Amino acid sequence: MIEHAIQDDYADDYAWCYGCGRLNKLGLQLKTGWDGDQTVTWYTPKAEHTAIPGFVYGGLIASLIDCHGTGSAALYVHRKNGHEPGDGVDAPRLVTGSLTVNFLAPTPEGVPLKAVGNVEEIHPKKFKVTTKVYAGDVCCVEGIVIAVMMPDTFKK
Repeated sequence: MIEHAIQDDYADDYAWCYGCGRLNKLGLQLKTGWDGDQTVTWYTPKAEHTAIPGFVYGGLIASLIDCHGTGSAALYVHRKNGHEPGDGVDAPRLVTGSLTVNFLAPTPEGVPLKAVGNVEEIHPKKFKVTTKVYAGDVCCVEGIVIAVMMPDTFKK
C-alpha cells in the first residue's frame, strides 16, 4: 500500500478534511502516494457507504476522486519543488476548483477500491487530475479534478 502519504505531510491547520484529513478521526482518512508516474489511493468502503444493498454510494466515490485529485496535485507540486512525502517538509495544500464524475458501472460493496490518477499541469497554480476508480479489474468510475493552490483566503 502507501508507506507515507502526501496527506501525512499537510500542516496541522489544513489536515481536517473529511475525506483525507489525518486529524479528522471521523473522516475517511484517504491516503495518496506515488505508484511509478501515477498516483494511487486505496479505500475499502464501509457498510454505511451503501447506496442500495450490494453497491457503494456514489457520493463516497465522488469524495474519493475529489481527495485523490487534490492529493495527486499536491504530490506533483511537492515533487516539482524537490520534495517527496516524508522528507520533513510540509506539503503544499490544494483545493478543488471543479469535480467531474462519470459512473461507468455499479461499484460493488466489499471490494477494495483503487483510484489511479495522472496529473497534468495546466498553469503553475492549476492542475488537472484524471482518475479511474477500480473495483478489482473493473473500472467503475472516471473523474476529473481541477485542483488549485489553496488561496490565502482559506488560511487563518
